[in-house]
Amino acid sequence: MTNDTALTVHQTARPHGFPTPDHFAFVESAVPRPAPGTALVENLYWSVDPYHRELMDDVPGGNALHTPLEGRAVGRVVESRRPGLKEGELVFHRQGWRTHAVVTPDEVRRLPHLDGVPLSAHLGILGGTGLTAYVGLTRIARLQEGEDLFVSAAAGGVGTATARLARLLGAGRIVGSAGSAAKVAHLTSEVGYDAAFDYHDGPVAEQLAKAAPDGFDVFVDNVGGEHLGAGIAGLREYGRVVRVGTVSQYNDPAAPPVRFNHADVVEKSLRLEGFLVRDHRDAQDELYAFVVPHLQSGRVGLDETVTVGFESIVGAFLGMLRGANVGKTIVRAAHAS
Repeated sequence: MTNDTALTVHQTARPHGFPTPDHFAFVESAVPRPAPGTALVENLYWSVDPYHRELMDDVPGGNALHTPLEGRAVGRVVESRRPGLKEGELVFHRQGWRTHAVVTPDEVRRLPHLDGVPLSAHLGILGGTGLTAYVGLTRIARLQEGEDLFVSAAAGGVGTATARLARLLGAGRIVGSAGSAAKVAHLTSEVGYDAAFDYHDGPVAEQLAKAAPDGFDVFVDNVGGEHLGAGIAGLREYGRVVRVGTVSQYNDPAAPPVRFNHADVVEKSLRLEGFLVRDHRDAQDELYAFVVPHLQSGRVGLDETVTVGFESIVGAFLGMLRGANVGKTIVRAAHAS
């Protein structure tokens, strides 16, 4: 790729089970020129998220084949034909997996300069990942000081952000599940979990009962399946389930239905609620105000798995689906600092 060439990633086929590199293609084109009222952005960081797997299927709102993939990115305005978008400005947008994007002002969010905060944070704890965790805890669960949590897929982007934000909100005991012994150790030594377990080591319900023998008040679920059933069983009276994602069946459409004691929902007065973060973008400034001072002080760290080079984005995505990441999966342009 030369300085005059742009790259985009297209989906070329529908996967059955886990996707492979053959389901994607890198397509070269000339770097686009901005029309009047638009600006050209050269992307520096790209977000790789579990929901991208859902969009690969033939579902409403899913990816169209042979077109650029949707996704979150951070870049720099390099050419502008719009007074409100200045060259050199850093912006967030959703134009997807591409090296260059032509945007209008209403398609971007200008990023503030935050001393001591890496630019990648705008795709992690200050981006959709952190906003998901923040909204889940504050608006859906309405977490109260001292309440205990269980978080599934605790070593992922939302899982690590949930624990860090819950600590700031005054949570009590936090328990998580993850996919390896190394991730379990990382959660308890680095992220702030009080206890964690590897869900490969036995039935989730049994391991959860050992890790949280007195139950918990809030369950933030990124997995579904066996985890959802076990989490409902472990909730205390007036417990809340925050449904964020269902990664257990993204690559297994034939996954069995969730089994749980339906009477628990009534007898323990439980509440189960799912949400889409796109419906809570008004909380973005609130998230900044809450988290940025703690990022700058070092009280909150960044949980990221960063891969360098846009050409590695498909590999980063496939690795994330198989659990190769800890924290948020991000791809950084080779020339970005």
